[in-house]
Amino acid sequence: MRVLLHTPLKAPDNPVPSGDREMARGLVRLLERLGHEVLMPDLSRVAPGAPPVASHLALERRARAQATRLIARWRALPALHPERFDLWLTYHCYYRKPDWLGPVVSRVLGIPYVIVEASHAPRRAQGPTRIGHRAVERALAAADLVLTVNPRDVAGVKARLRTGARQLWLPPFIDVAPFRVPSRRDPGQPPLLLSVGMMRTRDKLESYRVLAAALGLLKDLDWRALLVGDGPARPEVEALMAPFGSRVRFAGVVPHAELPALYASADLYLWPAINEAYGMAFLEAQATGLPVVAGRTGGVPAVVADGVSGLLTPIGDAAAFAAAVRRLLQAPAERARLGAAAAARVATHHDERAAAHALASALATLPGLRP
Repeated sequence: MRVLLHTPLKAPDNPVPSGDREMARGLVRLLERLGHEVLMPDLSRVAPGAPPVASHLALERRARAQATRLIARWRALPALHPERFDLWLTYHCYYRKPDWLGPVVSRVLGIPYVIVEASHAPRRAQGPTRIGHRAVERALAAADLVLTVNPRDVAGVKARLRTGARQLWLPPFIDVAPFRVPSRRDPGQPPLLLSVGMMRTRDKLESYRVLAAALGLLKDLDWRALLVGDGPARPEVEALMAPFGSRVRFAGVVPHAELPALYASADLYLWPAINEAYGMAFLEAQATGLPVVAGRTGGVPAVVADGVSGLLTPIGDAAAFAAAVRRLLQAPAERARLGAAAAARVATHHDERAAAHALASALATLPGLRP
């Protein structure tokens, strides 16, 4: 089957690293593992990133013209032409970056329309966000199948689906194999605390604020910290970490292929997860056997099992976060137990093999598809 993969927020070939990009790349691998051909024609692409909501009306008008061109191109192709897709699959649809194209194209061409990861937030129905919000509602109403990745989105999505449409669970996933690396922890050095996150404003910066506050409560303990990531808010993050001097180092952007070695060199993975969807880095860290301390928010409990593979704390509570880190810094045996359980849990429930099986089962529910 030929699947058009539409990624409104960030395409798999986007040069800027992020969890959204890694999930898009993972979907390509899943579809190809299942024997499908993935298409991403130029006519289906949109500018990456979340634009200002004030531009949504202009974007909607532009998308209608783009959809018309895409439909005309599809109809002009012979029936078995390799660019003629059988299914439209959109990854990530929310009010700041809705899918303007998929509902129109799939309806006119009479092909199934599938969304992976959508969120519906009624509080966005008024004010400047209303245009994007309504676009999400139209996309959900048009969908034949929605694969939900974040448990937080289940109820909101379900309420907007038409009769006969399905909502099924797709567990967040990674390719575990590259993260099965031997430990590189140095027993002669203080424990290494690792955080991986883009340095952007809003939620990411707020997570760094909580992290800095928590580290400030742990100054009496012996530890080092390594922050991986970069972005426009890096000066603010550096200012937050300045009181710790050389105890906190900045690695900048690290190629994804080099991340397993970094995870394997650390003793704890820390991320306060302010308004986090679920966090691909949590899966990557755990896959190397690294226990996690995280904020209990969004879909994070779906990927970090509290007391099993890590510790979850109330969102935004720096004191509770610091207490959880202190507990594990002072208990090497507990860190080892959680780390071993983390690696086993991710390998069993969040590897691409499990996700491929879930995706295949979900797509099989769509009527009239060419296998």
